[in-house]
Amino acid sequence: MKFVDKIKADDTLDLVYRMCPLHLIEPGERLNCLKKGQILEILTDYDGALDDIPEWCKKCGQEFLGLEEDDDQYKLYIKKVK
Repeated sequence: MKFVDKIKADDTLDLVYRMCPLHLIEPGERLNCLKKGQILEILTDYDGALDDIPEWCKKCGQEFLGLEEDDDQYKLYIKKVK
């Protein structure tokens, strides 16, 4: 897992307390609203997202930049490629 620090996101998607499969559906919908090269920050407390989001990025042709870990949530960063 790639850890990052202080990435400036263009948009944030709050999925804290949201269950599977929303952590895979909603980022795709939100990325549709972003321009190529912009960064989406995903907030989640779901441990499964740590494996699922990077894998989803590979399958969908988006770039997973890494994650930050806070006390009660994760911040995952995706750069829109397509």
